[in-house]
Amino acid sequence: MTYAQVKDRLAAPFPAARVAWKPQMVSRDRSSALMVAFVDARTVMERLDDVCPGEWNFDVKLFPGQPGQPPTARGRLTVLGLTRSDVGEAGEGEAGTLKAAASDALKRCAVHFGVGRYLYDLPRTWVAWDEGRRAPLDPPRLPEWALPEEERTSGAAHVLGALDALRTGLPQDVGQLREVYRHLRAALDTVERAGTAPEAAASLRL
Repeated sequence: MTYAQVKDRLAAPFPAARVAWKPQMVSRDRSSALMVAFVDARTVMERLDDVCPGEWNFDVKLFPGQPGQPPTARGRLTVLGLTRSDVGEAGEGEAGTLKAAASDALKRCAVHFGVGRYLYDLPRTWVAWDEGRRAPLDPPRLPEWALPEEERTSGAAHVLGALDALRTGLPQDVGQLREVYRHLRAALDTVERAGTAPEAAASLRL
């Protein structure tokens, strides 16, 4: 087994239920929040165990940090003989533990092997925020391309939806154009794998 043989499986989207959301920023009036998606370290380890069992190991060096600064950790993840390193940082307050720093280091190292990397490509999403619960009123939903194949809608419906959205005109912003491309590319990939329905094929020829 080599990394080239398993890299697509390592980088595959996680089930939606395993992806969580946390606020990166909250508005001044505490009514909305910018949410970012993440997976925990246990989910990352399960992916490594599933794809390359017994063929990975993680070493970490912990740094408690100076007073007023969160702990940090330098991790080294080796997968099928390849090693990547990165630095993890704990959160603030009660989240500022050495364990949290080590978990962050593992996740950052795993991204170098493609694990969870797609989460960085998700669109920035502001949602209504419940300050009392410290949680969003309605968590964001993952786009189709960020879901495993078994959780996606049918390929034909996915393509037709993407084409329908394009009828309103292409956005001018480069970041939004990239997002449109990712959606359409994912839709076409789904159709190629599942087989294109006749009505979808006809629409694509238009």
